[in-house]
Amino acid sequence: MGKISRRLRELQAKIEDRSYTPLEALQLLKETATAKFPESAEAHIRLGIDPKYADQQLRTTVALPKGTGQVVRVAVIARGEKVNEATVAGADVAGSEELIEDIQKGMMDFDLLIATPDMMPKVAKLGKLLGPRGLMPSPKGGTVTFDLAQAIAEFKAGKLEFRADRTGIVHVLFGKAGFTEEDLLINLKALQETIDRNRPSGAKGRYWRTMYVSSTMGPSIEVDISALRDLKLGEAA
Repeated sequence: MGKISRRLRELQAKIEDRSYTPLEALQLLKETATAKFPESAEAHIRLGIDPKYADQQLRTTVALPKGTGQVVRVAVIARGEKVNEATVAGADVAGSEELIEDIQKGMMDFDLLIATPDMMPKVAKLGKLLGPRGLMPSPKGGTVTFDLAQAIAEFKAGKLEFRADRTGIVHVLFGKAGFTEEDLLINLKALQETIDRNRPSGAKGRYWRTMYVSSTMGPSIEVDISALRDLKLGEAA
């Protein structure tokens, strides 16, 4: 295990070994975001699922009401007039077979890839390149669609795709540490509701196990999951 820096040790000393109410946790997240760059706010959620079974996999999208605080570069693979439609709708890169070739040659100047359904047989050849990076378009993730204008607008406004990893843990950015506590709470609540709404059919027993939040370079802070799930926005957290 690597040596823990003095900065992180001092920040960890501020965190008690207990779960915090959502607002307390987010206040601590902001207080411990002391890196010299704008840190993101991260959620790490352990669920009671085993993704090696098809009916216990979680892969979906969340629309963060307050956005991500990040500039999302969107690439679109389409055909014919749909390429121009994507460009007009705000895609940073758009093309057809030639864009597939560019990606095969190593062009990765994008954060999200959207494809029209008719192009997916050709996009499939990019699986080994895009899969490990989490960039492969998928219908579940909302990145395989003919409605390019709506998809581009939603993802640039704060829609995110996420999935549980092979150990049943979800890792999601839900804003920037520079957001207000209230805006972070609105985004975190939207994430919780999305995870509940998309509970896999095969999930048995206790679904939520633990939730931690942190800034990019900060210590982990445990969140009281029951308090978050019971929270009605507009009430004290």
